[in-house]
Amino acid sequence: MNVNVKKGLAVLAIIVFAGFVFQPYQGEASSQLDKINSELAKVRKEMSAASHNRNQADKDKEYVLSMKEKTAKSVNEIMQQISEVSTQLSNVQAQVETTEEKLQQAGEDLDAAEKRLKTRDKLLQSRIRLMYTNGFVSYIDVMLSATSFGDFIDRMDSLKSILSQDRDILADHKKDKALIAQKKVEVEKSLGDVKKMYAKLEGFADLLKDKEKEKEVMVLKYKSQAEELEEISEEQAELLIKLAKKVSDLESKKKKIKVYYTGGKLGMPLQAEWRLSSPFGYRTHPVTGRKKLHAGMDMAAPAGTSIYAAESGLVIVAQWWSEYGNCVIIDHGGGLWTVYGHIRNGGIKVEKGQTVKRGQKIAEVGSTGMSTGNHLHFEVRKNQEAVNPAPYLK
Repeated sequence: MNVNVKKGLAVLAIIVFAGFVFQPYQGEASSQLDKINSELAKVRKEMSAASHNRNQADKDKEYVLSMKEKTAKSVNEIMQQISEVSTQLSNVQAQVETTEEKLQQAGEDLDAAEKRLKTRDKLLQSRIRLMYTNGFVSYIDVMLSATSFGDFIDRMDSLKSILSQDRDILADHKKDKALIAQKKVEVEKSLGDVKKMYAKLEGFADLLKDKEKEKEVMVLKYKSQAEELEEISEEQAELLIKLAKKVSDLESKKKKIKVYYTGGKLGMPLQAEWRLSSPFGYRTHPVTGRKKLHAGMDMAAPAGTSIYAAESGLVIVAQWWSEYGNCVIIDHGGGLWTVYGHIRNGGIKVEKGQTVKRGQKIAEVGSTGMSTGNHLHFEVRKNQEAVNPAPYLK
């Protein structure tokens, strides 16, 4: 066998050996890649579901809080009505007392009138007895006993006066009796009307108090629901962080992510003028009113201001993300992430899975999500935990 033949056989042997050695390895690598891609798809689906759940919880919480506010306002209105009814009750009670005094006075007037009636009755009875005893003849005797015509006229006038007085007594008797009866009926009716009015107002006041209690129970119920939804939202937020960590780990395996951050200061995410509107730390949230950790620093700047990557890395989130609104998260390797929140609609300039360089424009300032004005919410997370970003910046 010559040298050329030996060389040819050696080459053929190497090729055959390579076929046996590298083919299984390539197949195994392909299988691992498929597995990672499958896991990535699953995790991203879970992220989408978690984001949806949190968004829904936030929307439900917003509705519940609005209902709580509306119900609380209704309670205030009912309390105002109760106050007004209480004032009316006081006024009507005063009317009741005044009317009762009038009724008491009417009773005293009635007693006095009854005494006058008895006195007049005695006087009338006396005259009747006199007439019955002496008869009508006595009146004629009185007239005929006159000593002169003038005396006769005088006696006639006196007799007329007595008869007229008797008629007046009888008329006054009837008049007083009718007047007293009428006054008593009127006062009793007035007292009855006022007491009915008081009873109605008292019933309305009780109804308002029942409604107030019912509304207060509803306020507590809405408060409890809002707290439960807040817990759900926070649970979903934690789940999103964990899922993002899974994506980061899988992407690291898939692309063998290079560790971009090796220490030192990060680049400034905003290169235009900005103002620190809220630092890292615990604060009362401007929207929810709850005291909780503000996981980043708010850098107030006009809408559309360019946002730059603080360090080179892999984009692991580039989407709407609950209270962050439009959000970008970059994994810089070594467990260090940077988070950019409240990006304006259409302001995200990168995609998930994209590698970016330090200082590259990735987004634009906006006020999406749970925000009260245009600013960049910037976070630094070390091994998923939020840390104060200020020391990392130049």
